[in-house]
Amino acid sequence: MKQQFLKIFVLSLVFTLSGICKTTAQKNLKTKKPNILFIAVDDLRPELNFYGANHIKSPNLDKLASESLVFNRAYCNIPVCGASRASLLSGMRPTRHRFIDHKTELDVDVPGVVSFPKLLKQNGYTTISNGKVYHHNNDDSLAWNSIWFPKGDTRDYQLEKNIKQNTAPNSRGEAFELAEVDDNAYFDGKIAQKGIDDLRQLKEGKQPFFLALGFMKPHLPFNAPKKYWDLYDRSNIELPESYVQPETTPKEAFHNFGELRNYGNVPKFGDISEDLAKELIHGYYACVSYVDTQIGLVLDELKRLELEDDTIVILWGDHGWNLGDHKLWCKHVTFEKALRTPLIIKVPGKTSGQQTNAITEYIDIYPSLAELVGLNAPETVEGQSFVPVINGETPDKDWGVSKFKDMVTLIKGDLFYTEWTKDDGVAYARMLFDHKTDPLELDNLAEKPEYQETVSHLAEELRAKWGKDFLNK
Repeated sequence: MKQQFLKIFVLSLVFTLSGICKTTAQKNLKTKKPNILFIAVDDLRPELNFYGANHIKSPNLDKLASESLVFNRAYCNIPVCGASRASLLSGMRPTRHRFIDHKTELDVDVPGVVSFPKLLKQNGYTTISNGKVYHHNNDDSLAWNSIWFPKGDTRDYQLEKNIKQNTAPNSRGEAFELAEVDDNAYFDGKIAQKGIDDLRQLKEGKQPFFLALGFMKPHLPFNAPKKYWDLYDRSNIELPESYVQPETTPKEAFHNFGELRNYGNVPKFGDISEDLAKELIHGYYACVSYVDTQIGLVLDELKRLELEDDTIVILWGDHGWNLGDHKLWCKHVTFEKALRTPLIIKVPGKTSGQQTNAITEYIDIYPSLAELVGLNAPETVEGQSFVPVINGETPDKDWGVSKFKDMVTLIKGDLFYTEWTKDDGVAYARMLFDHKTDPLELDNLAEKPEYQETVSHLAEELRAKWGKDFLNK
C-alpha cells in the first residue's frame, strides 16, 4: 500500500514539475522580444502589383504584401540614398545642413545619436548588417554585432567588356547588362545567401535579432542574369505618360540626371533616345524580378526555420526613382515619383494584407518599430509611430515633408507644394500640384491667381512642419 502511494506521489510530482516547466517556457516565449528582419531595396519604386501595377513580375514581394500592412502613401524624407538611410535609421529629419547627399554619414552629421540598430543592441538584440544598409559600410559601426558586404566593385559587372571599360580611368561600363550567369554571381545573390546563413545561426541563439539586409538592385547599373530579362518583351514596354517637361514647371525642378550620364552607353547631354529609354526600363524591370527572387529565398528560409511567427518583417525602398517621368531619370527631385516609396510591414498576428492611405514619412519607421518591440525611442527621434494604423485606427496625421538641396516639399492630402528656398528660408521658386486632378504633376498651380491664398497657407504650414532645426547650421 505504501509503495503504491509512493508511486502515485512521484508521478504526481513529475507531472506537476512538467507543468511548471511548460508554463515557464510558454511565459519565456511570450516575454521574449520579437525578431526583426529589415529589408532595404535600393532605388525600388512602388511600381509593383500590390500597388496596382501588373507588368512587373515580383511574386515573392506580392506574397509578403498579402501578409503585411501595405502603405500606399509612404514617402522618403530625402530622395538620395546616403541621406535617406541616415534619416530613416536615426528617425531625424533632413535639414538644410544635415543629411544632404549620397555621401552622408550618420556618425558625421549627428555623432553620438542612438540609431535604431544601436537602441536594439543596447537592449539585448543581436544586430547584423549585410549589404547596403547605410551608404558607408563602417557608418554607425557601434550599432552592430557584425557588418558584412560582398567583396568586389559595387557596379558588379560580369561581362568582360563592362569589366574592362569600368576599370579604365574616368570610365564606367554600360548602364545595364544581361549575363548568362547564376543568381549568386551578382551581389544580391550573395547577400541573400549570407542572410540565409545568418538566420540558421540566429535560430540557435537565445537573443532576439535584428537582421538587416540591404539589397543593391534595382540601382544602376541594371545588371541581372539573362533569365530575368527574358521575363519581359521590350516591344510591350512604353514610355511614361508624363514624358514631358511643361513650361509652367520651374526650370529648377529638372536636372541632367548625371548619375545615369556617367555610364558608357548613355549620351552626356540631351534627351535619351526612345530605344535606349525602353532598354533602360527593361533592365530596371529585370533587376526588380531578380531581387524579388533573392528576397523570396530569405523569406522561405525564415519560414522553414519556424521563425516566421516570432519575426516582424519590414521592407522598404530608400526613395523613389524616375524612369523617364518628366523626361527625368534617377532621383534627386521632389516630384512624387522620386519621393513615394514602397513600404510594407508584416507583424505576426496583426497583419494580413491590409492597405492604408495614411501619409507616412520614413522618420516614422524608427518609433513604430521601437513601439512594436516594447522600447522607448530617444528624444532625438522626430517621427510619429504608425502602430495605431497597424491596429486599425485612423491616424491623426495627414502630412509629410521631404527635401532635396534647396527644394522642400509639403505633402498635405492631395496637394504637393514645393518651394526652393535660400539659407534664410526665403523662397525663390515654387510649384503646387493637386493629385486629385493632376496625378502626373503636369499643371503647376503655384503662380495662378486663384491659388494664391492656398499657396500662402501651404507656405506657412511648410515652415511650421519642416522641423525646428531646419534652418540651423
